[in-house]
Amino acid sequence: MKPIEFIAMIGSSAQATAKRTGVFASITIAQAALESGWGESGLAKVGKNLFGIKADSRWRGETLILQTKEFIRGQWVVVPAKWRKYASWQESIDDHAAFLKQNPRYQPCFQCLKAEAFAQALAKAGYATDPGYADKVINLMNQHKLQALDGGTP
Repeated sequence: MKPIEFIAMIGSSAQATAKRTGVFASITIAQAALESGWGESGLAKVGKNLFGIKADSRWRGETLILQTKEFIRGQWVVVPAKWRKYASWQESIDDHAAFLKQNPRYQPCFQCLKAEAFAQALAKAGYATDPGYADKVINLMNQHKLQALDGGTP
């Protein structure tokens, strides 16, 4: 899927979720694009999981097992992982925001007044194992002018 199509497809959902939760629409879209390869990853296609959120013991919904690359002890390795599975991309977007809001380690993100700072706080809190995660999210936001969708969030 082309970036412009992906942004058009999830943009209004990201904006609605931003109004309810305080997660910047630009963050939601950039993370979804990065994590799902603009909606083209197997996890996005099979499980409607746009954010690479794994299923831990607290998850009560459907799951699937797929391989993933993790940055462990200074190197990339491929490991199997259990992922959350959703009925729709909207459900994935809503759960992503709830995941961030409910997890105490991400609370500093919600003190950020700019999306770029939110991305850096996410990475600092350990959202992803990729040491360049915040830069990648910020680059996508800037490249596709996603901050224009934020409209005063939070």
